[in-house]
Amino acid sequence: MTKTRNQQTRMLSETACSDSEPDSQFPTNMDALDYWRLCDELNIYQFALLVIGQDPVDFDYIRQLTIDQRPRGYEAAKTALRSAIQSQKVPATLVDGELVELPNGDRHFETDWWETRIEVDEIRKWLLSRGMTTGFFFPDDKLTAEYLDPTHHHYAPKLAAAIHAWEAVNADPNSIKKKTPKKALEAWLRAHANAYGLTKEDGNPNDTGNQEISKIANWDTRGGAPKTNG
Repeated sequence: MTKTRNQQTRMLSETACSDSEPDSQFPTNMDALDYWRLCDELNIYQFALLVIGQDPVDFDYIRQLTIDQRPRGYEAAKTALRSAIQSQKVPATLVDGELVELPNGDRHFETDWWETRIEVDEIRKWLLSRGMTTGFFFPDDKLTAEYLDPTHHHYAPKLAAAIHAWEAVNADPNSIKKKTPKKALEAWLRAHANAYGLTKEDGNPNDTGNQEISKIANWDTRGGAPKTNG
């Protein structure tokens, strides 16, 4: 959905999240980042800072910094989410910015990425589909359970791979539009094989092992061709 600047020009303080300091009525033992979890929506700059563990309040001037002055990981995170929005993998409330003229004489509004908003729930679904299950956007205990902790002395990488694959595919409905859940799970496991040691000696994914894990995570055991709408 796109709104023109005249239809929606909001100051940052008027959005779902404010950069103001938390009120004294809130618990004093909360970390500064915890207050950002009250937000229902964020822009891509706030997202990129939060996902790398930085407080957006400390980088309100982030756009004025050169790339080498910005925190490590920020540029990659911002670029990834912006690309996902542009490819319609992540829904967002787009806001038109400046009117620019193209070399061929056509004119169009550039997207105002500072004012454009993305729902946090949609961000979380997208992160899951990319294999991310920890960090600022995943504070729940269930996502940091002992059996998913690689440092635990009883950590089972195949179990963790099955659980994370199930979560990621469930969070991304597009992944099963043209394939069965099992095939989607296999594709995710293959793409993240290195993270779980699911590779052969030559470094290539262990497809046999991935197929076995996908059987465990597969919720549609009936088989057959994938269902399509219409």
